Amino acid sequence: MRALLALAILSPIAVPAVAYAAEAPIYTGTFSSVAVSGYDPVAYFKAGQPVKGDKQFTYKWMGAEWRFSSAENRDAFAKSPTAYAPQFGGYCAYAVAMNSTASSDPKVWKIVDGKLYLNYDADIGKKWVAKQGEYIKAANANWPKVLGK
Repeated sequence: MRALLALAILSPIAVPAVAYAAEAPIYTGTFSSVAVSGYDPVAYFKAGQPVKGDKQFTYKWMGAEWRFSSAENRDAFAKSPTAYAPQFGGYCAYAVAMNSTASSDPKVWKIVDGKLYLNYDADIGKKWVAKQGEYIKAANANWPKVLGK
């Protein structure tokens, strides 16, 4: 009886400690449905830099709104989203390598072997670049399981 009482008392405390909300497959921030903080994912490849997208050039993919700086970039993305979308749904690549998730800063990016990677901030970006091959391998092993934590 004591064990059942203890379980009943501790259950409301224990459950939240081990229950995790599943993350969305595309990082959009808490109060947004816009991917890559509104930056044009195609521009990283074509312009070689982050370029803010425009609301008039949008495309819905994987439950998120993607914005582009031109109709041409939007159409390129629509034809092949996986060629341009950031790896790991736009979550911080370093965090995914560490078996976690974190937001990313679209201004902290790197294209490696034709794939776009974003990181949390400049310090994490430097850390990630130092061992990016190892981190990419670890992140690939963790993705997408890390979303279910």
